[in-house]
Amino acid sequence: MSCGEAWCKSGGCDNKDEEEENAIEKGGRGTCVKCKVKACIADGGIDGRFCGDCFRASLFGKFRLAVTANAMISPSDSLLIAFSAGPSSRLALQFVHYMQDKAQNNFDASRDKSLPVFRVGVAFVDESFARCLPIAQAGDAIQHIKAVVESLSPPHKDLYVVPLESMYSSDVTDGRDRLRELLDTVTDPTGKDDLLMHLRMLCLQKVAVENGYNKLVFGSCTSSIARHVLSATVKGQGYSLPADIQYVDARWEVPVLLPLRDCLAQELNTLCQLDGLKTLSMVNGPQSGINALISSFVSLLQEENPARECTIVRTAGKLTPFNFNKLAVVDDPKAHLASQKREKKFNIKSNESTLTESFCSLCYSPLHKSDSSIIGSFAAEEQNAEGFGATCCSSCRFQILPTDSSHMEQFYSLLPHPVISRPAIAKDSSVQSLLRQSIEDFLLSDSEDGCDSFKVMSWVIKHKQSHGIKWSAVQNVVQHQATNISSIETAFDYLSLKKVLKSVNVRHEFWLQRAKVKREL
Repeated sequence: MSCGEAWCKSGGCDNKDEEEENAIEKGGRGTCVKCKVKACIADGGIDGRFCGDCFRASLFGKFRLAVTANAMISPSDSLLIAFSAGPSSRLALQFVHYMQDKAQNNFDASRDKSLPVFRVGVAFVDESFARCLPIAQAGDAIQHIKAVVESLSPPHKDLYVVPLESMYSSDVTDGRDRLRELLDTVTDPTGKDDLLMHLRMLCLQKVAVENGYNKLVFGSCTSSIARHVLSATVKGQGYSLPADIQYVDARWEVPVLLPLRDCLAQELNTLCQLDGLKTLSMVNGPQSGINALISSFVSLLQEENPARECTIVRTAGKLTPFNFNKLAVVDDPKAHLASQKREKKFNIKSNESTLTESFCSLCYSPLHKSDSSIIGSFAAEEQNAEGFGATCCSSCRFQILPTDSSHMEQFYSLLPHPVISRPAIAKDSSVQSLLRQSIEDFLLSDSEDGCDSFKVMSWVIKHKQSHGIKWSAVQNVVQHQATNISSIETAFDYLSLKKVLKSVNVRHEFWLQRAKVKREL
């Protein structure tokens, strides 16, 4: 009997559905909707209608599509997998291992050995001290992780177990004392949880840089990203939200990859149970704050409608990503050709924009233009607690940073060196971006004649009080008919913006007269 739909060409839809329902009622599990042969597993994702082999192939296909469409892995890469022993990171390691094993087999079978096998490492950040976990539990977790990595077949994978307090120094006692004091200055539970997350990222970046890895793989899945979307929205991080939910995040020194972005936590748990992959859930004690509340809220939504998490991520995915949400193009003709074919195959729009973003000094999230102007005013100042707080995003200022100035000084003095030293790089790029925008209308084009250099000088005179100018450098730039932004930027002394040379006042009348004559001509 037909189902009654105009597009249906089957004469027995109702009978088929009735047979499946009867089979389930009798204790059966129906037939796999893909291979039509094997019985489907009890809980295969949202609908549970796949057999074990088809379900495994479906999940690995999502992973492989994300890797291929975004050019995440190349033969010369060195990948560091952020491992927590949970189902997501466990399958991220397993899927990367499958690809590495295949690459090794192809390398052994090839005659010319032209394509090397990419390198894989595993990193675990031990947060047991920061989260006040029992020593025995932390020791068992480390032993479990070592057993998992050693159980994988060749190629060999290096394991790095790094305590979070190692961000300070090699002295464990000193590092723990400073970390404890830093966390004690943060009174908000949400802020403390976010601060630990930021420190964990910096710790992983440090391990990757010191050991020669050029990409960092996270096991973030659809479920965890959905929770982050809601929590970031509640905490006022809507502007920076698109940066955290893409497949690639290259704002860091070592780009971050999310190959499991399209997989649900329920699916990953099912596959781990199906394949007998041992996982470990770290007990962090009672959780409070926005992150824990959002997590329980999304779990409740997922129980009512299994498609809720996908809907949240799909909706947030419509936000425009930043220019750093893609990997840099490798200077290799073969790689460039492969990139063009990939863009054509997956309908990827190439973004040639090179706009420079300003980043929060603490969490490194991109800042809105209104916050970027604040960074410019503190760029030339010597770094201190006040300047650091002013260059943080609104979420960090509200959730993490102390409100009292004396407590802020203590908080700033307890921050690890990578946190304090990083803003200088971000702020330099921010200042250069602001300068480019400010003097864009005063720059000379290739078609303009050299005597239009007065346009540059008129801007210099106009802004001399707010920026401060080294006159000799400016004069040298104008005399050489500077036509590019980088030359103009050399005229600014970032360390002494408040110092204005007296000679500027003597010469600016001359340039104003020259501008007047030029306009009359």
